[in-house]
Amino acid sequence: MNITDVGHLTSDSDTGEDKMEKGARRENKTVWEVADFYTKAFFEDIKRLNIIKADIICKATDHIKEQIELIKKLEKKGYTYKIEDGIYFDTSKLKDYGKLAKLKKEDLLAGARVEIVKGKKHPTDFALWKFSPKDKKRQMEWSSPFNTGFPGWHIECSAMSMKHLGNTFDIHCGGIDHIQVHHTNEIAQSETATGKKFVNYWLHNEFIVLKDNIKMAKSGENFITLSELIKKGYSPEDYRYLCLTTHYRKPLMFSYEALDGAKNSVEKLKSYVLEILNTKNKGHKDIKKYKEEFLNAINNDLGTSEALAVLWNLIKDSNIENSVKYETLLGFDKVLGLNLDKIKKEKIPVEIIKLAEEREKARKNKNWKKADQLREKIKEKGYIVEDTEKGYIIKRL
Repeated sequence: MNITDVGHLTSDSDTGEDKMEKGARRENKTVWEVADFYTKAFFEDIKRLNIIKADIICKATDHIKEQIELIKKLEKKGYTYKIEDGIYFDTSKLKDYGKLAKLKKEDLLAGARVEIVKGKKHPTDFALWKFSPKDKKRQMEWSSPFNTGFPGWHIECSAMSMKHLGNTFDIHCGGIDHIQVHHTNEIAQSETATGKKFVNYWLHNEFIVLKDNIKMAKSGENFITLSELIKKGYSPEDYRYLCLTTHYRKPLMFSYEALDGAKNSVEKLKSYVLEILNTKNKGHKDIKKYKEEFLNAINNDLGTSEALAVLWNLIKDSNIENSVKYETLLGFDKVLGLNLDKIKKEKIPVEIIKLAEEREKARKNKNWKKADQLREKIKEKGYIVEDTEKGYIIKRL
């Protein structure tokens, strides 16, 4: 996982104001402090959402040397040119430029997709290295064979990916908004430099969509953070469950009503798991069907909503022995990440068990009045007794 901690310009067209410099002024911090603050906040949320941290976390500012070396390779092969504000990649020299997005270069008129930088040869050409302004010093800038400046934002991803994963690797993730420009340019510069296929599979996620079909955007007023949801009484698992209900390549329709639904589902799920833990039953141990269905759902382009359906079907199957059911659910949760392993079997006080046994005896003798009185007595002590076909279950209120 790479951390983009280098300041970049505000548009895909290599124009506008540096995002980091702008943020530093807004928050009265240095750009380095801004990068560090949001990196830490990001990883705190990653932890809270029970997302397994990548083995390698690499920062763009720690890989300036690699980025310069990659630009030098492209320069040596004749794919770059220099203009007043930086070094650019010449996309006209690639016959298959835009293949990921199925772009046709001849259909791209100057200025139709991006603002044209003075001296740029083609609308799709992109900056590999930007020169620092002559009239002021940037907080983030480095010396290079080209000039003092900073990397274009596409080059860092290629340089870091290829250093840690090799010239060709299997899976590259990202939002759908990266297909047309960022990932297209990553492919162009990487494959030109190495002569090899850059990535075998691209997994692009859709946006979170709010009411009126407006996408949630970092730059907008409609940006909701995990911390805000927690303050409103939702758990990270509630939000994670909501995400699992929609395929990653479909827009996730966010609303508090939908989040309430997810919260209810998580509470029910945890209640069922606790019930499975606290109840012994007789049943068969043939779990193969559910394991195969779950694996098929996940292996079908990460079909998490289908996988959740398998999980619920397993929970409701009373013919499966509970101990086997529990172990299988924990196996599923290694993928779903809803922290089901943190639900522990509750130790019911001996006094409560005795009252429940006495109530059960009263019920068998059809002494309903006494049974009701004992139920209330148990309730006063913070527990509830639920009757099932296979006996009673004691739960904490």
